[in-house]
Amino acid sequence: MAGKKEIVSAGAPKAIGPYSAGMSAGDLVFCSGQIGIDPRSGEIAKDIAGQTSGALKNLEAVLGSAGLGMESVVKTTVFMTDLSEFQQMNEVYARHFRQPYPARSTVQVAALPRGAKVEIECIAARV
Repeated sequence: MAGKKEIVSAGAPKAIGPYSAGMSAGDLVFCSGQIGIDPRSGEIAKDIAGQTSGALKNLEAVLGSAGLGMESVVKTTVFMTDLSEFQQMNEVYARHFRQPYPARSTVQVAALPRGAKVEIECIAARV
């Protein structure tokens, strides 16, 4: 595909498998799911609020490497291992976005890498 380019960010954790942290194609940027790993220490927060904040900071770093910010996000998908923690995740999530908020899907999954409680992926647009 013409215009397809890998996005690499020094401010986000390195991919732990055969995938890219982000890819741009035309005016769209696709960010792989991020968990709340601290890119410097490799540690992950214990609680859902800390993990959500870390995941969103990692997404922000990937987007920044593509020359975009959180205001460019048009769609997110949130994967959680326990939807009973939705309210805590949602409170942190709301602090990272402004209206109009991106479209969002939230699903409960059986497990996530590194025992994470939340993983968030996004699609952003250059507009």
